[in-house]
Amino acid sequence: MLDTDATISALTERPDRTALFVDFDGSLAAIVPRPEDARPLPGAATVLERLAGSLGRVGVISGRPLAFLAAHLPVAALTLVGLYGMERRIDGVCIVDPRVEPYLRNVAAAVAELEVGLPGGVVEPKSGISVTLHWRRFPDRADEIAALGRAVAEQYGLGVYASRMAVELRPPIDVDKGAVLRELVDGFAVGAFAGDDSGDLPAFAALADAARVGSIDCAVRIGVLSPEAPDGLAAAVDHVVAGPEALVELLVRVADEIV
Repeated sequence: MLDTDATISALTERPDRTALFVDFDGSLAAIVPRPEDARPLPGAATVLERLAGSLGRVGVISGRPLAFLAAHLPVAALTLVGLYGMERRIDGVCIVDPRVEPYLRNVAAAVAELEVGLPGGVVEPKSGISVTLHWRRFPDRADEIAALGRAVAEQYGLGVYASRMAVELRPPIDVDKGAVLRELVDGFAVGAFAGDDSGDLPAFAALADAARVGSIDCAVRIGVLSPEAPDGLAAAVDHVVAGPEALVELLVRVADEIV
């Protein structure tokens, strides 16, 4: 486990050869009852902009739609990855994974069916590519909502992806944060990622694997702790911070050190 000074040192020794990525919800933004209300913490966008001007590559990898990330993190230099890799903005160019195209009609049909059967605030369509069902505001209906999601996914030939108090129905393609992170850090000396949820575990594993096979020299895995952190998060990372505020503070220290 790295202490704070060692973590900062690892991220600043070779800034032009360092690629740093962070999750959004629970990492740059506090977890809120209504997903649409989530916003980056004060200072988050500013420090990412500073880092994007100093490091080799800086970005956000999230389950959020690309449009949401772009709207709330208006930093042109950021690499943005939405929907776990199905949408990307790299060097200003927006790309949708072509493998989702055959499933878009099925996603639309699933959204229409779910919106009829579930209360407002549960169904979150995402860019027409996927749909997430949230039960944070309806914890007593968690099993019911999850079961309905699985049944509708099976009906329309969609995959099911579980996350924190939610389940996502999406095209059944092989994509996660780990796969996209592995691509984005390739060729850099240092690869880093900060995240807090089960969906971030593949990213941590991908960084460890990249360092093991030599595609990067050093992996820096930062876990953002919370009462809802998944089992195994602390064991999967090199450094931990106590919530999104502490992560932003760490990133500020990194930016200050480079200057």
